[in-house]
Amino acid sequence: MTLRTLETLGDLAGTTVLLRCDLNVPLDGGRITDDGRVRASVPTIRALREAGASVVAMSHLGRPEGAPDPKYSLAPVATRLAELLGEPVAFASEPAVPTSVGEGVTLLENLRFDPREASKDAAEREAFAAELAALGDVFVSDGFGVVHRKQASVYELAKALPSAAGLLIATELGVLDRLTANPEKPYTVVLGGSKVSDKLGVIDALLPKVDRLLIGGGMLFTFLAAQGHPIGKSLLEESQFDTVRRYLAEAQERGVELVLPTDIVMASGFSADAEHVVAPIASLEDTPFGADGIGLDIGPETAAAFAGHIRSSRTVFWNGPMGVFEFPAFAAGTRAVAEALTQVDGLGVVGGGDSAAAVRALGFADDAFGHISTGGGASLEFLEGKTLPGLEVLGWQQ
Repeated sequence: MTLRTLETLGDLAGTTVLLRCDLNVPLDGGRITDDGRVRASVPTIRALREAGASVVAMSHLGRPEGAPDPKYSLAPVATRLAELLGEPVAFASEPAVPTSVGEGVTLLENLRFDPREASKDAAEREAFAAELAALGDVFVSDGFGVVHRKQASVYELAKALPSAAGLLIATELGVLDRLTANPEKPYTVVLGGSKVSDKLGVIDALLPKVDRLLIGGGMLFTFLAAQGHPIGKSLLEESQFDTVRRYLAEAQERGVELVLPTDIVMASGFSADAEHVVAPIASLEDTPFGADGIGLDIGPETAAAFAGHIRSSRTVFWNGPMGVFEFPAFAAGTRAVAEALTQVDGLGVVGGGDSAAAVRALGFADDAFGHISTGGGASLEFLEGKTLPGLEVLGWQQ
């Protein structure tokens, strides 16, 4: 079977389309701080409107634990969506499923205000999906960031109505397919973030396919410590020592260049104004902070080396910041990787999640990159080769 797309739904004129988006945006006191996911939903909504359909958009936001919570309301998203679309967006502010919706574009309140959305009980999810299905004629799934979840609005709703994938999901799958099926070489993967344990599946899956694997972020210290380097009070997962040693050995065996940092920005503590110095990896505790120092970014030598590897590649996938980019003093490594990714002569992919947040926070435009994924966890699970229920129900087979 192949992915069902909008074309498979036939003539949509006069219909009401239920559209699952991923509008899970960061909010600061009701203000959207990164509207990337809202903007990513616009092309499919416009396509449906141009086809003559009314659209009932739906999404989750945050983790409200199955009950209404004003701080997780999608009201600010409705306002922003209307601005981007250039047409009114009605907001169904009640957490219960409305009995009816009007023409045009409507956004439902946060789906996770209803405990059945993410229930572990399939019957409860089916009941919620049935209530949602009564609002429309067909279902379009376009929230790539949730396709790895078996939730009512992702899985059961796709079975309750004629269903297909939207433009965003189709685009995401096209890019991910290029990363997994005969990627253009040299192929470099850059991994960061805090924990090795979060990346085990993707490392296992990609080691046989890549030419280089660059390791940054908090997870790098587990690699360094496993090699015997003192790392002060930097992040550490001792339980993963055997695993990272296996990766180092397997990379050597396969001829994969597994690149670890040669210098680190060590700080006196975890704060934006912490004192900091650059230290080579052999001397991370030989700083004014001694064994109390904490590594918060890759050093400038490493950043330059990583950037060179990225620029010389034809395919690059990056997931996870190189340091604590939220603190300007420790954002240089992440900035260097992002800058290099904009210069790739080929396909450069920002793998969603914190990486996408980082490039926008650092002032990079979305169109500077080959692709910015809207789904961090979903992207990783796809690359790991896992079955994603929200895609499987749309006919997709990897």
